[in-house]
Amino acid sequence: AHGSDSSHRSPRNNAVAERLSEAGFVTLLTDLLTPSEARNRAKVFDIALLAERLMDAVEQMKAEEPLADLPIGLFGASTGAGAALRAAADCPFRVDAIVSRGGRPDLAGADTLARVTCPVQLIVGANDPEVIALNRSAAGLLNGPRELVIVPGAGHLFEEPGAMDIVTAHARTWFARHLVSGRVLS
Repeated sequence: AHGSDSSHRSPRNNAVAERLSEAGFVTLLTDLLTPSEARNRAKVFDIALLAERLMDAVEQMKAEEPLADLPIGLFGASTGAGAALRAAADCPFRVDAIVSRGGRPDLAGADTLARVTCPVQLIVGANDPEVIALNRSAAGLLNGPRELVIVPGAGHLFEEPGAMDIVTAHARTWFARHLVSGRVLS
């Protein structure tokens, strides 16, 4: 789930999906808003709507037979992280792990964060002090395993050389640790 001013075509989103796919994870990149909705700032920050769309996408994916029994990991960036956390708290299916990159977990709300019990990794750039503070606060509200990772030299978008490599390495390790399944897709 990506944030505002991004899409499934974003090089950063595609890089994460490619690295996770190379590590053996099934990935899905989707836009949670239509192009016209994405221009509406109220929709961009409507975490309930984004979470509902994310849950719908996951439910559609889980309806496909080879994917039905696989564990679910959500990777959210910026506002997409708030949506992923809200989905984990509210969804009818079980979310097994979340990775947040430069996320805005505060947008999910304190009561929602307190209902998240799956493992959550919060990755933030060291040059993004406001988002670091928001993620530290959110980490204290989560009720499952959590880890705050601060990437040295990185800003909010992780555009610095090597920053996305660090993000994807952490995400791969987190998902490998927390997404356990006896099934392998061939």
